[in-house]
Amino acid sequence: MTTDDTMTMRVEAMRYEADGVLSVELAAPDGAELAPVAAGAHVDLFLPNGIARSYSLVVPRSSPRAYVVGVLLDRASRGGSRYIHEQLRVGQLLPVSRPRNHFVLDETAGDTVLLAGGIGITPIYSMYARLLELGRPVRLLYSVRSRRQAAFARDIGRLGGSVDWHVDEEAGGPPELQAYLQQFDAKAHFYCCGPTPMIDRFEAVCEALGYPNVHVERFAARTDQPAAAASGAYELVLQRSQRRLQVGAGESLLGVLQANHIDVPFNCQEGVCGSCETRILEGEAEHRDSVLSKAERAANKSMMVCVSGCRGARLVLDL
Repeated sequence: MTTDDTMTMRVEAMRYEADGVLSVELAAPDGAELAPVAAGAHVDLFLPNGIARSYSLVVPRSSPRAYVVGVLLDRASRGGSRYIHEQLRVGQLLPVSRPRNHFVLDETAGDTVLLAGGIGITPIYSMYARLLELGRPVRLLYSVRSRRQAAFARDIGRLGGSVDWHVDEEAGGPPELQAYLQQFDAKAHFYCCGPTPMIDRFEAVCEALGYPNVHVERFAARTDQPAAAASGAYELVLQRSQRRLQVGAGESLLGVLQANHIDVPFNCQEGVCGSCETRILEGEAEHRDSVLSKAERAANKSMMVCVSGCRGARLVLDL
């Protein structure tokens, strides 16, 4: 299956990377070269069990002929990571979305500081490799609970550069982010991907330190979003479709779109993957996603329609 948004790819290899972590190498069935991908990008895998999941792309071992994702077996898996670990096999064909990037690396930054927690190393690894390739100043903090869980550790070690390794079970706890981050220039760009508590702490410390260039990618929805009922009723105008719809108080925007047979791509329905991002032409969104930064929310140029709503009485979307 190949469409404008997806392509069929073959599982060419699967490799043990750490306890509970597999890498999956994906290539075109005909061996064709793949489009180059910027550091921080991710793809959606559409699994045979009907589940779709987003995974960050790590540095491909055979790029540009293959993409590689790293998959952690989630103890609370709802069928995504468990299927990949227990049932996915080399040679299997999968629909895969074309890469998207909501975690864009500024390759021109004077200094860059990268923080990864556990499987959060997947997008951070690609950023680290890219900046080293460009000869840009970069520092990496890679935090894991145990050395057995440090995926891609040998590959990162071979790259060289400045890496700070933190092992919770050896240090007696997680890294002290305040002490770590305050040693850097405020003008540096800071990136973090990992467990929710780590990202929450990272954002709080960066805000307290007054750091303006802060970027995060979450694998799970934020827990501090307003409830769905926060939005009252509003008029929804679809500019390209030339349709006007009504969204009731507390009603799901995506649900209204689906009920009216409006074709909009979506996947996670948690505001994490970014596949449903839609351009705002008029009105103010009630953002409940975990993708957009504070600056992007304030700019009000786009929204994730799977979870977000409207602050006012009218919302005009590019649909």
